[in-house]
Amino acid sequence: MLNMLVIALGAAVGANLRYGLSLWAAQRWGTSFPYGTLLVNVIGSFVIGLLLVLVTNRLSISEPVRLLLVTGLLGGFTTFSSLSFETYTLVTNGSWLAAGGYVLGSIGLGLAGVFAGAAVARLVQ
Repeated sequence: MLNMLVIALGAAVGANLRYGLSLWAAQRWGTSFPYGTLLVNVIGSFVIGLLLVLVTNRLSISEPVRLLLVTGLLGGFTTFSSLSFETYTLVTNGSWLAAGGYVLGSIGLGLAGVFAGAAVARLVQ
């Protein structure tokens, strides 16, 4: 139960950070390009790389704190950071083909899902 609560808390904070940063980017640079999402994805990827490598190699943190920061906060901020770190892990383990398949599959199937969902939505309007 504690794990679910810390994940929920982190996710709420992360989602609000994403929202605030996206608003800031739109006000600063406009809405003709998704600058906010790009910024969130890059920052989230940097932070998950930094945090998980530090936790793996140098720092010792409890499971609830790791869940709060990684699954909750960064998961609420951006799931792209998880995709990035999981791809990094596959590459550093020598699984280049799996890493490429994971990236292409995630992006390709994700885009296919968006197009399919949009098509279904247009059918039911």
